[in-house]
Order: sequence, then C-alpha cells, then structure tokens
Amino acid sequence: MDEAVRVYTDGGSVPNPGRGAWAALLIGGGVARYLSGYDPDTTNNKMELSAAINALRAFKRGTRVEMHTDSMYVKDGIEKWIKAWKKNNWLSKKKEPIKNQDLWLALDQEIAAHDVKWGWVRAHAHDRYNNFVDWLVQEAINSRQGVDKKQSVDDLERYIDTLKFRIGR
Repeated sequence: MDEAVRVYTDGGSVPNPGRGAWAALLIGGGVARYLSGYDPDTTNNKMELSAAINALRAFKRGTRVEMHTDSMYVKDGIEKWIKAWKKNNWLSKKKEPIKNQDLWLALDQEIAAHDVKWGWVRAHAHDRYNNFVDWLVQEAINSRQGVDKKQSVDDLERYIDTLKFRIGR
C-alpha cells in the first residue's frame, strides 16, 4: 500500500438528539478532500460513527489510513469494545443490545478493507484539521446539506486560513 492518508472526522447534533451532521477530511498525495452530510434527526454518537464510515467509503481501494477522531466513543468502541460485543452477540455486559449496532457493523466492514491506525485528538483544541471538520459539521447543520470537495493541500490551507476567525473558537 502507498503512503498513509491522514483522515480527520467529526460529528455532532444540536440539540442531542436533534439535527446533526458528520464531516471528514482526507489528506494524501498533495490532495485534500473534504466531505460532510446532514441528518435531520440523529445523535452525536451516530454522526461520529457516520463520519468514520463515510471517510473510509470515500476510498476506491484498500488504503493505509491514519484516522484522527475526537470521539473516545468511536476510538474505544472500535479498538476495545467491539470484540466483546461480537463475542456476546451484540449485547452489553448488562445483556442489553448495543446502541448503534448497524453503524458499528458498517464501520467494522469498512475497516476490513483498509489498514487503519486510530488516533485521538482533543476536541476544540488547537488541532487545525480537527477544528476544520468541526466547522464543517456546524456548516452542514446550519445549511442542512453536506459538501464533497477536492483540492490541493495548498489550496485547503489557504481556505482554512480565511476561516481562522471562525475556526479558532
């Protein structure tokens, strides 16, 4: 496989549950692609999972991916909890059905096609790309529609610079 593609994801809803969106930024080979989607009735956790799923679906073939998320729910779920859920027929330790099972199954299926390394980034901190995907989520919620745009990394950097007054919340 080629050089790893860096991926940043975020999701949210306002209120929770409520109107929500997910966003992903893919950076590799000098190219950046950012995409987002809107859901009129969802939860934060569903949108966080949807961001990771849709990011991986954006690849046409198996890819090495450095996945950056600010969701410990997603990171711990896929790295720690999913094995036990599968073993226990998708029941929790309390023998209750796992929430968002359909999305966990979809994420697990997407991961199987790629070489994914997971990383966590603190939300609303000083990570430029995490702040950008957070901004994309808010834009999708406000506009009630997603985006899908591809451009050079240099153009992306210039675009983010124009948003600095909005991103640095």
